[in-house]
Amino acid sequence: MSILEPKIYATLLLLYAILVFAFIIYKLLARRDSKDYTELRARIVSWFYMITIFALGVYLNDIVGIIFLALISYLAFKEYVSLIPTRIIDRRIIFYGYLFIIPQYYFAYTQWYEMYIITIPVYLFLFLPFRQIWIGETEGFIGNTSKVYWGAMLFIFALSHSAFLYKLEPTEGITGPMMLLYLLFLTEINDVFQYICGKSFGKRKIVPKVSPNKTVEGFLGALVLTTIMAIALSYLTPFTLWESIAAGIIISSGGFIGDVVVSMVKRDVGVKDSGNLIAGHGGILDRLDSLTYTAPLFFHFIYYLYY
Repeated sequence: MSILEPKIYATLLLLYAILVFAFIIYKLLARRDSKDYTELRARIVSWFYMITIFALGVYLNDIVGIIFLALISYLAFKEYVSLIPTRIIDRRIIFYGYLFIIPQYYFAYTQWYEMYIITIPVYLFLFLPFRQIWIGETEGFIGNTSKVYWGAMLFIFALSHSAFLYKLEPTEGITGPMMLLYLLFLTEINDVFQYICGKSFGKRKIVPKVSPNKTVEGFLGALVLTTIMAIALSYLTPFTLWESIAAGIIISSGGFIGDVVVSMVKRDVGVKDSGNLIAGHGGILDRLDSLTYTAPLFFHFIYYLYY
C-alpha cells in the first residue's frame, strides 16, 4: 500500500503537524482578543478532514485511488454545471461530459497515453456538435456546446492529469503516488502562502477586476515560498535542484492562474463561492481551482523530463 511508503506517511504526518500548529495558533488568537476566528477554525478542521479523506481514498489501493480521483472530477464538473445557466434541453449534452469521465480515468489507470491525451480534446470535441445535430435544437448551439466542452476540458481533462501522474511507473525509486503528493502539497500550500503574503504585505492589486484580493506582493511572496518548499520536498520526486526550482515556479504561477480563471467564472455568474460543501472553504471548485492548471503543467513537465 502506498500509504506505507516512508516518504509518503512522513509527509502526511508533516501535514498533520502543520494543522496542529495552526490550531494552537488559532486557540492563542481566540484567547488574546475578541475577534471572530470561527472561519479560521472551520478552515483548519476542514483541512484535517480533507487530508484524511484524501489519504484514505488515494493511498490504500490503486483502483480505489483512481475511482476517488474520478469522483473529484465528477463533483467539480457537477458544481460547474450547477453554476452556469442551462436549459432542460442542454442536459442531453451535459450528460456526455459526465459520461466521458469513465474512459478518461480508465486510460489514466491503464497508462494508455495515446488514448488518454485525445479522448476529451478530440473525441468529445467532435462528438458534442454531432449529438446536437440529432437533437435538432439550433438555438444556443454554440453557447451550449462551448460551455460543456470547456468545463470538461478544465474539470475532467485537466484534473485527470493527477490520475495519470498517480499511476506513472516508478523512476529513480520515486513512485507516482509520491509525485502526486508533491503536486497537491505545493498547490494547496501555494494558495495559503498567497493569502498570508497578500494579507501581510499586499498593496498593489494584480487583477483587481477579477480577484480584488490578489496582490503583486502576495503572488511574489508565494512564488518564493512555494519554490523553497518545492526544494525541501524534492525527496518525493526525482528532481535535481534546478528542476525543483522550476517545478516550484510552475506550480506557483500555474496555481495563481487557475485560481483567477475560476474566479472569472464565478464573477461571470455572480457568485462569491462555488458552493458550501467544505466548511470555511466554499465548494469543490474553490479548493480545486489552482489544480486545474498545476496538474497538467506539472505532469507534462515531469513526463517530458523522465518518461
